[in-house]
Amino acid sequence: MSSFFTHSTSQRKRKREDGTKSYSAKKKPTINNVSNPGKAKSIEPARDESVSSGGSDAEREPDNNDAREIVSSSESEEGDETGAERRLRLAEQYLKNIESEVQEVGFDAEEIDRNLIAERLQEDVAETKGRLYRHLASGLDFSAAIKTQFRANTGSTTSIAICPPYAYTVTKDVVLTKWEIIPPAPSINLTKLQKPSMRAPPPRARRPKKLLSTQGDKTKAETSSFDHHTAAILTVAASGSGKFVATGGVDRRLIIWSATDLTPLRVFSQHRDAITSLAFRRGTNQLYSASKDRTIKSWSLDELAYVETLFGHQDEVADVAALAKEQCISVGARDRSARMWKVAEETQLVFRGGGSGSYEMRRQKGQKAGREDGKSLKVYSEGSIDRVALIDEETFVTGSDNGSLCLWTLQKKKPVFTVSLAHGLDPLPTPEETFSEENPGQNVPGEPQPRWITALASVSYSDLIVSGSWDGVIRVWRVSEDKRRIDALGVVGKVERQSSEKDKTDGNASWEDETLSVRGIINDLQVFERGNRGQDGLCIVAATGTEHRLGRWKKINGKNGALVFEVPRLQPVVMGLGKQSIRLSSKVTAFYKPKPTYAP
Repeated sequence: MSSFFTHSTSQRKRKREDGTKSYSAKKKPTINNVSNPGKAKSIEPARDESVSSGGSDAEREPDNNDAREIVSSSESEEGDETGAERRLRLAEQYLKNIESEVQEVGFDAEEIDRNLIAERLQEDVAETKGRLYRHLASGLDFSAAIKTQFRANTGSTTSIAICPPYAYTVTKDVVLTKWEIIPPAPSINLTKLQKPSMRAPPPRARRPKKLLSTQGDKTKAETSSFDHHTAAILTVAASGSGKFVATGGVDRRLIIWSATDLTPLRVFSQHRDAITSLAFRRGTNQLYSASKDRTIKSWSLDELAYVETLFGHQDEVADVAALAKEQCISVGARDRSARMWKVAEETQLVFRGGGSGSYEMRRQKGQKAGREDGKSLKVYSEGSIDRVALIDEETFVTGSDNGSLCLWTLQKKKPVFTVSLAHGLDPLPTPEETFSEENPGQNVPGEPQPRWITALASVSYSDLIVSGSWDGVIRVWRVSEDKRRIDALGVVGKVERQSSEKDKTDGNASWEDETLSVRGIINDLQVFERGNRGQDGLCIVAATGTEHRLGRWKKINGKNGALVFEVPRLQPVVMGLGKQSIRLSSKVTAFYKPKPTYAP
């Protein structure tokens, strides 16, 4: 049976009939086609030869086939492998590339361990479930923290909010200010030092930069159309998305601002009394507001709308905090209770305070005071719970007016552990300050009273807690691994003694003789990490003032403004110099001093 494919090469050659038109002839006539008819005819034979397979083409055909065989041989090797074999081959090639890079530049075992995929997945799962999974406190050098102060000639700073790298402060004289917190200058790398006697200097502090500021007007309290505060601003919060800033104050107004230019977006007036605290749900634009009207309200800033009201407290709500889950924790001041609100389930868990500290802690303090019987010191009853901070979704910590720092879990209605007198006792005033006589000869009646916990903050899903009062320092605490205890880690920054000549001779320098790292009352604290997962240290921002944020019953000599503490990580011990230096892991360096040492 004859067909086109059985004929010889010469017979398969296609020939055009005289009456048929070429491909170019089908096109519309152009000037070039009309002027150069010979050129168009010369193109047709070339096209026919390319289509046909004449004798000259048949001679060159084996060369093309050989080239195709060479290319197809390499493609067939990859084409024959399965998907699993291909993934295995790519993984082996990836490991070879890493080995070559490691041999060229070396590696840090601690960095590789930290970046393991399995460890990262475990951390993500723990954060999703809302459990404590990071232990940061042991890897930070709080004594080497550097301090920077910034202020804008305003009244007492009542609150501060952080959305790195920006900070927002509010004051009693109705001022909202936006700042840029500049990271500190990098320090010298220890491995590049040439002399063993040289030590890396601490990073240079950089003062935050003022970007924007807006001030309200106290004379327009009766003007409902005024889009600003008309009384002291008590609290501020910034969303994690960096889009919204919320403020609340004595004028019962909740104002939502644009974070970029501080323009008011919406003014809410649903609260019936002063707004004392604000908190954003982590990763969302859902806002919780606490007020002296004994309620907590929920807001959705995506729609700039009110959602619902939570009832239950018997006294004014002093503070509120929230994390990733749709729930928040609040404290009710004089009702001495903390309440966990599960918004989706419309339920609440009540935790009753009013204790005076754990018996074991009071007994140990009694022994340190020199009592042979080991009896506890004077008990200061808890009258008000003023501060709360969430450690994870199941653990939180509260601060009270009797100086107690309490650790709570959802499994118990009473505190698991209590630190009594966390910031010590406030000394009695001098006779000259108490009596009107010029030379009073009598003693001041009364006893020293505990300092309140006026500020409390934590790093989410970690074991680090910071607290503040008016004793002049920010104290650092660590939650134990079993979440059953709080341990003191010291203070932030260096505190040098300033004793008199008599104390120097007698050697009786007391705590009150030390210079203060924070002058004034610490009204608020915020903490955030520098770098990827805190690789560059920790930043602590404190709002300070001469008066307490909720009243004027306590006045301390100090400065109105804010402080930034840059806390570095513990420096690893370096053995040797140059390329042969060995860096010990953070677990090992915890037993060494933060200052680097050098092997001979």
